[in-house]
Amino acid sequence: MSPVKVGDLLDHYRIENVVARSGMASIFKAIDTRTGATVAIKVPHEEMEGDPVLFERFQREAEIGKLMDHPGVMKVLDDGEKHSRIYMVMEWVDGRLLRHIIHEQRPLPQDRAIQIAVRILEALEHIHSRGVAHRDLKPENVMVDSDDHIKLIDFGIAAKSDARRLTFGKLSQVMGTPDYISPEQVKGRRGDKRSDLYSLGVILYEMITGKLPFSGPNPFAVMNDRVLNNPIPPRAANPQVTPELQEIIYRALEREPANRYKNAEEFSWDLQHPEQVGIAERSELTDWRKRRSPVMRQVLFYVMIALIPIVIFGLLFLVARHS
Repeated sequence: MSPVKVGDLLDHYRIENVVARSGMASIFKAIDTRTGATVAIKVPHEEMEGDPVLFERFQREAEIGKLMDHPGVMKVLDDGEKHSRIYMVMEWVDGRLLRHIIHEQRPLPQDRAIQIAVRILEALEHIHSRGVAHRDLKPENVMVDSDDHIKLIDFGIAAKSDARRLTFGKLSQVMGTPDYISPEQVKGRRGDKRSDLYSLGVILYEMITGKLPFSGPNPFAVMNDRVLNNPIPPRAANPQVTPELQEIIYRALEREPANRYKNAEEFSWDLQHPEQVGIAERSELTDWRKRRSPVMRQVLFYVMIALIPIVIFGLLFLVARHS
């Protein structure tokens, strides 16, 4: 099947120009010839149609997009007609990616970062209420308009509560950049709404400090860093960050999902009422300079294994002395 070109017609849609390309698909600005409305057309690359995993991802994105009805979520349009080839019709959104904004102005003013985060949380509350977790929340998947209103985009690896689980083996292929993945996703567990809240915690950290909380020379090193180590405290990276906002970020970045915010509404409430956020005494504020590596973890594991016979012998010796 030949690639789509400017001026081509996809059924009732005239292609105007390419606006984005990824490893999976191209997005075009197009005109609905029936109504004159501007729309976005997402067309998968030909090779993707032969990959069952990526093809399922595309179909899932279309299915989930049609369920959403919120100003903070990009709508997938359903014209009720069969298409001549596989593609997705979406509402056209004027704006820029949050990634571009962070690149241009880092760190963002604290008030602006909070406002953007609150609007993302409003959109997350909507999708979570419909049993959907985004699971790939990052600045590349947030559109921001001139008034800082947002749109969540790209639901390719989103999961409904009854969806088939994706395994760790598919992580690098379908999870995108590792910088925003939650620790449970790194460990191969199924991401849920609390994973989205963790990812937003990373985004908020990046917006207010200009840096990512976890780093490494390669994707797997970055993922290991978030599982093993604590980030530089936000206030150490940017002294303008308030103690309350720092505490909010730590709550979002808890490694164990059960220790994070329970839902987007709770996270948003704290951001909007910082004066009521209690400051916890956290070890993360003092031991963040201590760096652990997977190698060290393995060494500690083998040391513990070696100590087991010694401990058992000691216990038996104590029992023998007192018998």
